[in-house]
Amino acid sequence: MDPGAICTGWRGGLARFLVLYASLYGAYGILSPILPGFLAARGLTPGEIGTLLAAAGALRIVVGPLSGAVADRRRAGRPVLAASVALAGLAVLAHLPGAGFWQLLGPALLYAAGTAAPAPPADALALAAARGGTVFQYGWVRAAGSASFIAATAAAGWLIAASGLAAALIAGGGLFVAAAAAALALPVRDGSAKVGGWLGQNVDGLLRLARFRRILFAGSLVIGAHSLHDAFAMILWRGAGIGAGTASLLWSGSVAAEVLVFLLAGPPLLARIGLPAGIAVAACAGALRWSVLASTTAVPLIAAAEALHGLSFALLHLACLGLIEAATPPELRATALALYGTVALGLSGVLATLASGALYGAFGASAFWAMAALSLAALPLVPGLRDE
Repeated sequence: MDPGAICTGWRGGLARFLVLYASLYGAYGILSPILPGFLAARGLTPGEIGTLLAAAGALRIVVGPLSGAVADRRRAGRPVLAASVALAGLAVLAHLPGAGFWQLLGPALLYAAGTAAPAPPADALALAAARGGTVFQYGWVRAAGSASFIAATAAAGWLIAASGLAAALIAGGGLFVAAAAAALALPVRDGSAKVGGWLGQNVDGLLRLARFRRILFAGSLVIGAHSLHDAFAMILWRGAGIGAGTASLLWSGSVAAEVLVFLLAGPPLLARIGLPAGIAVAACAGALRWSVLASTTAVPLIAAAEALHGLSFALLHLACLGLIEAATPPELRATALALYGTVALGLSGVLATLASGALYGAFGASAFWAMAALSLAALPLVPGLRDE
């Protein structure tokens, strides 16, 4: 990275965004793997856990766009972000005295509401502060989040072994509270006017933009194709005789590749090939990745395929956010990002996960061929993503 660019970014608030993303994704890194286990330890059956997680997912799809609309209409990105992560932190701590489904339902739904909102306003604020990469690269702060997620996941295992599940929840809740404080310290750079109208009008206005609709659809196809991997890769690898330690390293390697693309490789690659071509590269990388997983359980080949996560996820995310920034009005940016991240990707993930269970049950590893086809289905949309 250019030292001069880093100095410029530091003056533009880069350090505060790094703290925000590290705290926010660190909290996710601690809590995402352990919350289902905590619920089971507090007496919930697998069916109750599934019901609770499904309800939480449905709530996120509703709360995400609402919070984005409030952030846009009131120019309140920082307060919405701070309030949402503070709510998430308090909701995590509210799990601690609970036992059984009904006592944990309220904290779980509050946690879902709190975690539905942060990403769109955080990304909108970071994109505005980055000023198209002239102040700093958005990928730098997103890389900090991914690296923090890896470190926190590893630390959670040590913390649980030393002090139990409750200690990990306290640490995750504390990181959310730290993220709330970091959000309030962010620089204010959005000079756009407050947005009139109600949520339906703003969403309708965005969905009338053909280029924006194509971005949503293309991103949903490529990200949705990850669902089979997220749900069943570890099961597949363990069934093939790959040890737990090796399987964890394979998974960690994919996230390390994500950090590399966010931090170093992604921005210059997209500057050279263009944002629409970035989505095409992500789709092809995803198709190659799923084809390898459909064909072999040889560890060296799987490791190479997992490294493609940097392209199939991180490059896609950078390209989609860049296109959303170019295709949508600044005063609707948080709503647009909420529609992309919470609704489009959330729904595609839910639907693809449901399909993945049936596909994996029927075809095993060969089900990854369907994910390869799903990823490639984004390619016909690429020409329509260019400037109109």
